[in-house]
Amino acid sequence: MRIIIEISYLVASILFIFGIKNLSSPKTARKGNFLAALGMFIAIVVTLFDQHVLTYEWIIIGFIIGGLTGALMAYKTPMTGMPQMVGLLNGFGGGASLLVGLSEYYKMKNFPTWTFNVSTDITIVLSLIIGAVTFTGSLIAFGKLQGIVTGRVVKYPGQHPLNLFLLIGLLAAGAFFVIDPNLEWLVLTIGGVALVLGVLLVLPIGGADMPVAISLLNSYSGLAASATGFVLQNNQLIIAGALVGASGIILTLIMCRGMNRSLMNVVMGGWETAGAEGPAASTTSPKGQVKAVDSEELAMLFDAASSVIIVPGYGMAVAQAQHAVRDLTNQLEAKGKKVRFAIHPVAGRMPGHMNVLLAEAQISYDLMLSMEEINDDFPNTDIALIIGANDVVNPAARHDKSSPIYGMPILNVDYAKTVVINKRSMNVGYAGIDNELFFYPNALMYFGDAKDAVAKLVTEIKHL
Repeated sequence: MRIIIEISYLVASILFIFGIKNLSSPKTARKGNFLAALGMFIAIVVTLFDQHVLTYEWIIIGFIIGGLTGALMAYKTPMTGMPQMVGLLNGFGGGASLLVGLSEYYKMKNFPTWTFNVSTDITIVLSLIIGAVTFTGSLIAFGKLQGIVTGRVVKYPGQHPLNLFLLIGLLAAGAFFVIDPNLEWLVLTIGGVALVLGVLLVLPIGGADMPVAISLLNSYSGLAASATGFVLQNNQLIIAGALVGASGIILTLIMCRGMNRSLMNVVMGGWETAGAEGPAASTTSPKGQVKAVDSEELAMLFDAASSVIIVPGYGMAVAQAQHAVRDLTNQLEAKGKKVRFAIHPVAGRMPGHMNVLLAEAQISYDLMLSMEEINDDFPNTDIALIIGANDVVNPAARHDKSSPIYGMPILNVDYAKTVVINKRSMNVGYAGIDNELFFYPNALMYFGDAKDAVAKLVTEIKHL
């Protein structure tokens, strides 16, 4: 029986690996999701036949409650709310690791047949610390994305020394626990302090850095699960957690590279002005003449164009304009225009956010190109239409060394023959600076809510 369980775990692990591989491309993402889900189903079913399962009553109750809750969340959550849901699910994973670590500790403490050993003690400590940090950190990330917690960078005197002190204290407490695992108060203290540390670590991260935060917390949840696997002596959980942890940190580094920022810079607080609202206060902000255009004039420009690149941003997600953008794409293609989408790696509030929204609107994956694939094509493009993006198209990143986004790779939209920027106002982005692109001679501002503005544009194009 044990051999069958281990072989099944191996098959599930292989399915996880192929699932993650397929998730790397939008075209194969659904297949990857299915393979990973199948692997998890196999792992769960096999685990239920394991000899450590003493009763199925609570498992069935948990399955019903969890299944209904998950189904309700999946049904009710709009695509624009997916980043919040991902953040919340990361937190659930960390919370589960925290609870399992505590339950295993009390099982060993209260049952004479179970004995403490150094390796188990260490992994219990890791489960408590990583699980607790992931849980509260993810709740703060969820709150920032949902608007419950401010999206600004929150800093306070002694922030970094305090966090470092808490981390060192947790490691020291963990070492004392390994020496004397009977100190119950120490276990509870480790869990409580780690919960506080999770809040303090994520609170300073601004809304603009949420893609990085979500990826990092996803990695934390994987590490917590892997540590829990060592506690439970479950090879499948160790492997699955390690895969999630490794893939999460790789994705985090990709996100940081997309912003030309170090992971430490993001974790330590990021941009001071991130999440600010209203116009920039800097007196050195670029000034000039802004040229506005209405839907009728813009429709004539599109009618004369032969190639169009659409750059989606968070404004498109907020306005839920993806379906209107699909209608625009269909209308332009019907007129023989070449339409493509340029996706910046940190556009939106989680990795792949724009791809998910566009795919949900039935826009072909073949039209979605990464920054590296499409950046050289902007000089040969008639119109670059920017919908709700800001910092990722700001040319200041190339030349203004005083800018907080200096050195960040951006989409070269300003090289297009005509640049059309759809925004509700001239407000700054999350970096808290004006976008000098707005004042370029080839730039036109198309003001209005993205959904309504694009719908009006589609109507005007149809009438031409």
